[in-house]
Amino acid sequence: MRRLLHAILLGLLGAGTVHIAVLLLVPDFSRHDAWSRLAEASGLYRMTPLEAETGGAPVVKSVDPLFAAVACRFDLDDGMVQVKGPAAFLPFWSASVYDRSGHNIYSLNDHGASKGQLDLVILTPAQMNEVRKDLPEAYQGSVFIEAPIGEGIVVIRAFIPDESWRPAVMRFLDAGSCELRQS
Repeated sequence: MRRLLHAILLGLLGAGTVHIAVLLLVPDFSRHDAWSRLAEASGLYRMTPLEAETGGAPVVKSVDPLFAAVACRFDLDDGMVQVKGPAAFLPFWSASVYDRSGHNIYSLNDHGASKGQLDLVILTPAQMNEVRKDLPEAYQGSVFIEAPIGEGIVVIRAFIPDESWRPAVMRFLDAGSCELRQS
């Protein structure tokens, strides 16, 4: 009985120590989320490669070595955002919209886009109501993503099946744009 009490007491002491350590580390980890690392790498409305181009530390490490990716931070309080890419024949690309906390709001790929071309307009429900009144010609082929968020991140990923595809994929990602538009 005495050994059992000793083991329980030791377990509670260890659990308390771990919990205190975790609480003390939370501020450090919160400074290293994807939003913060992208903010350090570039400003709003700028496409930023997620893997390091110069051999340094990546902004956000990709979990799949067969994909290259770029990301753009945006703030819908400033206006709607249009994300475009050049017409290109690629094996596969996808786009995902995340809120500032990293929750996925919307995803699509080249099969769901108009004619397989990357052309997204991300906007709030109020901005969508304004755009619906008179759709500008520039948005005729765009995919509209109504996102009830303020700040967010759009991530574009492209598949690289082998090294011969890398130049085409990198040209596609490098030529992409993330621009603030007024509604």
